[in-house]
Amino acid sequence: MERTATGPATAASPPLTGTPLSDGTAAVPAPALAALLDGMPRQRGTTPQAPAPVPVEVRPNPLAARLLRLLPTPAGTPFTFAYASVLAVTSVIAAVADPGLMNTLYQDSSTDVAHLAQSPAVVLLASALWIAGGILSPYSAAFVLVLTALERRIGGARAVCVFLAGHVLATLATEIPVGLAVLAGHLPETSLHRLDYGISFGVAASIGALAGLLQPWLRWPLLTVFAGLLLNDLAEFVDPMTDWGHLIALTTGVMSWPLVRRWAQPI
Repeated sequence: MERTATGPATAASPPLTGTPLSDGTAAVPAPALAALLDGMPRQRGTTPQAPAPVPVEVRPNPLAARLLRLLPTPAGTPFTFAYASVLAVTSVIAAVADPGLMNTLYQDSSTDVAHLAQSPAVVLLASALWIAGGILSPYSAAFVLVLTALERRIGGARAVCVFLAGHVLATLATEIPVGLAVLAGHLPETSLHRLDYGISFGVAASIGALAGLLQPWLRWPLLTVFAGLLLNDLAEFVDPMTDWGHLIALTTGVMSWPLVRRWAQPI
């Protein structure tokens, strides 16, 4: 037998462009083939997707956000928002109603000695539904700003406790001595029906409590200015019982500092 010489296998080279193939077609270069395929219709579902839009981050204005936090909202400060809404309604009623009707409503809501002896819980709540001096009273603005700030720091239920503590304690501290003075004969019986209503005692207590949560550079000027105004009113001796009530309510708020500082939430 003859031995056949073998050597290393050589790779087949691609046919030249235009060279006839075994099936009768001609070889097409790769770039031309790609261009040809690009011109062919694509199958369904293979349509390229448009690039997703890049989200644009919008940063809130920090100053505007801080200013908005000064006002009550239904979600952030529900107690202050609901109470302010009620006071707005009663203030509108007081502005448009007949003066005789309003005088009757004020008398029925008054926390004087006669009403406190008959139905203390009812008149203590009813008296806090009116703003003495109307919606333009300084206490209405103080109510919105102070109660909003206090509720944001200690919560709605605890803000209610501070407000009611000032309202109730200051009322009792000023009306009980009147009743005792009438019994002792030092005041006439007409003093038992003294007109007394409004939110000012609760606001004064809330100012005192909020001051304990502020930085010293803001706390002491606030207390100094507010206490100075109350002492000036007392010195004028126009309504000394109410003026004493404001000072008692402010003191009640200051005495609540240990509690409100324990309740306070970081801002």
